[in-house]
Amino acid sequence: MQSSPYQPEQARPASPGGVRMPGAVVFVLVVVAVHALGTAFGGWAVVEENRSKQEHGQDLLMPMGMAWFLALFCWGLAALLIACVVLARKRRRWVRVVLIVCLSFVALSTAVAFLGSLASGAPNLATFVVAGIDVAALWLVSGATGRGYFSVRSPASPYIQG
Repeated sequence: MQSSPYQPEQARPASPGGVRMPGAVVFVLVVVAVHALGTAFGGWAVVEENRSKQEHGQDLLMPMGMAWFLALFCWGLAALLIACVVLARKRRRWVRVVLIVCLSFVALSTAVAFLGSLASGAPNLATFVVAGIDVAALWLVSGATGRGYFSVRSPASPYIQG
């Protein structure tokens, strides 16, 4: 039977290499990319603030060696996060594990920052919102959606909507 241009066609599966990424995974990757940029900027800001205080003869935030260590740690973490975002399309299981570990670290750090703002008497609502977004991203990547997308054993359904 010939198909008419006015009849709806059946959904065609995507090409084998072009599995559509679920919207929840895209949300997680956007959150991770934003955190990577913020982490890279934070590493630079610590070193720059320490250098500025040193030039003006003020007390340093921390010893300069510690500031550089913290900056290098932040830049390494940011590079790892960006690598996960870039390689997420390949659906490797290790990317999901690294995302879970890094998002756990970031969510815990943000929650501690919010508790610190509460303890200082100036609660920061924006930090609370970011901590909530971090927990939601962690829940999504460690749940069924993340497990289904990053599973190497079973191919993701080409009809995933989200």
